[in-house]
Amino acid sequence: MGPGAEERARHWQLDELPGVDLLHARYIRKSFARHTHETFVIAAITHGVEAFHHGNELVRAGAGQLALVNPDTPHTGYAGVPEGWTYRTLYPASGLVAEVAVDISTLSGPVGFTSPVVDVPDAARLVVGVHRAAEQGNALAADSLLRLAVARLLRTHGGRLPERPPLTAGAVDAARARAVLEERMVRPPSLERLAGDLGTSPFALLRAFRDAYGMPPHTWLTDARVRRARHLLEAGTPPAEVAVAVGFTDQPHLNRHFTRIVGVPPGSYQRGRARTYKTGQAWLS
Repeated sequence: MGPGAEERARHWQLDELPGVDLLHARYIRKSFARHTHETFVIAAITHGVEAFHHGNELVRAGAGQLALVNPDTPHTGYAGVPEGWTYRTLYPASGLVAEVAVDISTLSGPVGFTSPVVDVPDAARLVVGVHRAAEQGNALAADSLLRLAVARLLRTHGGRLPERPPLTAGAVDAARARAVLEERMVRPPSLERLAGDLGTSPFALLRAFRDAYGMPPHTWLTDARVRRARHLLEAGTPPAEVAVAVGFTDQPHLNRHFTRIVGVPPGSYQRGRARTYKTGQAWLS
């Protein structure tokens, strides 16, 4: 991790380990745009420090600690020290985490993590172990260690997620605006037109949307486009076609936003899911 260290990242999935993505990366100048995930995020920091906005809070996770993010929670990510950070990250599907929660607790309803940064050394070692087992093609060990890690973290820093408050008029407008943007992702309306169609003012809609989803409509739309792009790439659609299908101007436009949110370019992401990770391909400590 000296001054000449290179940024490297691999985002992939083991065929025999469904329901979880893996990211192993070293970032120095990398800055993640505000975004969300459909999955949970469990990141074991192995070197350096990652700083990130989690909702409205700025937090820092250092070597040996874990960064935890629940699904659909807006967050960013960037180097917290000049030398950057290295981490091994798991993205388990909500269903997998819910399944573990049912086995280990009596909590009902949606369950998640209650703190964005935790210091649980044995859980961090388990996360690293999942990666190393997957790199060796050992799906049985990877799956076992994954469930042990999730169980450990749910026991120490898990809880029932807060109930959603009753919808206000502004929240209803925000939900309707989101539905329009999802439907018209390729050719979205202007904020003024969108607000007018919903019978509200542009500023009121902007404020209501940010309150409801943690980001303004244009930022949310970029995040939603990248989410849809991921599904298309996973289905084998060429990146150039994906760019047009989700509303980006061209492939370089897709590449820029995709990399700022996912951490790797679209082509690299697609290749990481098109083949099983080969034994011995680990490249970071």
